Amino acid sequence: MKTQWILAAALSLVAGQVAVAADTPGVTATEIKIGGVFPFSGPASSLGLVGRGLIAYIQSLNDRGGINGRKINYITYDDGYSPPKTVEHVRKLVESDEVAFMYGQLGTAGISATAKYLRTKGVPSVAIISGSAKFTNVSDYPLITTGLVSYDTEGKIYAKYLTKALPNAKYAILYQNDDLGKDYVNAFKSYLGKNFDSKVVSASYEVSEPTIDSQVTNLKSSGAEALVIAGTPKFAAQAIRQAYLIGWKATVIVNFPSGSVGGTLAPAGLDKSVGVIVGSTNKDALDESWKSDPGVQAYRAFFDKYLQGADLSNGSYLTGYQQGLVLEQILKQCGDDLSRKNILAQAKSLRDFVVPTALPGVKVNTSETENMIWTQMRLQRWTGSAWEAFGDVLDAKSD
Repeated sequence: MKTQWILAAALSLVAGQVAVAADTPGVTATEIKIGGVFPFSGPASSLGLVGRGLIAYIQSLNDRGGINGRKINYITYDDGYSPPKTVEHVRKLVESDEVAFMYGQLGTAGISATAKYLRTKGVPSVAIISGSAKFTNVSDYPLITTGLVSYDTEGKIYAKYLTKALPNAKYAILYQNDDLGKDYVNAFKSYLGKNFDSKVVSASYEVSEPTIDSQVTNLKSSGAEALVIAGTPKFAAQAIRQAYLIGWKATVIVNFPSGSVGGTLAPAGLDKSVGVIVGSTNKDALDESWKSDPGVQAYRAFFDKYLQGADLSNGSYLTGYQQGLVLEQILKQCGDDLSRKNILAQAKSLRDFVVPTALPGVKVNTSETENMIWTQMRLQRWTGSAWEAFGDVLDAKSD
């Protein structure tokens, strides 16, 4: 009798697990399918390396046995930073590949183009790689959590810094003519208020333009003493290099998506980038001061094994690695309940989670009303060979 009871209990447990799996597309007793879309090609291909870093980390997770007995089948497509392609790929991931949820989708325009469709289908989109302020509105985007500090928060941090460092100066903003770039301009407008028009001169560019040299030259002629670059790495590198070549001795700030040494500063010229400032959440894997840090050591060991031949100085890989760590934590918290409802609930229930490669004091906290995974950052300045952090850790409430 006892043996029969144990067998019945075991069968009941297995049946329960199968039932949970059957409730959600892409989930079986041994696997969970997750979808992602990245610009592996096209004008923002340098940001596609975030996807490469995430894919590599998921491979390392699977090599360790997966999460809760399940391997992760991470299915990704290349949209070339083109929203029509994003729509096509996301539909395929949901309707043909039958993924349980989307994770780490990158690109504000593509996310905007697919958010309504995913909401209609009830598919969560977790840790999107966009800091667009609109996505932080939980009532408008209930199935989304964001994987970057919002561009609005980041822009206000830069505006606050410049008003203290250069209180009497004029500031120039070079921005990508989309939601990404416009959020930074709007952040300066919000922070400076009635002084915006007299303090700021701006110029936009399209991602299809081959060069932004003329915009940088025109901004210099305004007499601005600071240049804020709000765009993607390719154009940020061009702007830094052009400012140097025309002798513009401005205080240069680049946005976090363009804060990579390998993706932005090296193409611009490491010597030409001295003094460039960026807000960041991450430790610099090449900085000697972190040489003995366990989190950085673990990242470098991972990099040597899973990203052989890649450029360690490119911070986009580190962003992808950190995305992987967050995904691992969410799935661990889910346990055996991989319903879409619980996946979203756990993505919004991260409590003081410390990512080992994040700067000291930076923690991850999410809730039903706070869908941003990252809400803190610290300013750092390029010395020519490393990032040098300065000031305090700033959070989303900083004004």
